[in-house]
Amino acid sequence: MSTPDRFHALMRDVARLTAGHSLDAGLQAKLNLEAGPRSALFQDIFAACRQGVADGWMCSREGGGIRYGRVIKPAPDLADCSVDVVDMDSLAGPQHAHPNGEIDMIMPLTEGARFDGHGAGWLVYGPGSAHRPTVTGGRALVLYLLPGGAIDFARP
Repeated sequence: MSTPDRFHALMRDVARLTAGHSLDAGLQAKLNLEAGPRSALFQDIFAACRQGVADGWMCSREGGGIRYGRVIKPAPDLADCSVDVVDMDSLAGPQHAHPNGEIDMIMPLTEGARFDGHGAGWLVYGPGSAHRPTVTGGRALVLYLLPGGAIDFARP
């Protein structure tokens, strides 16, 4: 059974893996190596997200065809990261920037679904990056950690 407290505990495991690392390709490689799609941690988080969505405490808002929600506000035990989860099905979300970077966990619900061109696994955007988040090839859940909870929808 997935609960917000159990989910928070799983996010602490992710925070331990990211501690002391810059948000860059090196961290992306580390996460995919140590917590990639075949790992127990990845599978536990994926199961918690599917259950959280089904139970209604995750992705409880909807706009523009995207279900979404901030699951955890910036928390000291998560290196001051917030955690959001979106549920997208073959569409592009709103353009936004990541003042402090963004760590994404891609969980395809449809085989072959991709997020910003990436399949199941981790994707890291560095500080100052921007994108229009796009899911192609079906439906996916995407979890994202935002240092300081910072996201800027005003800056293209």
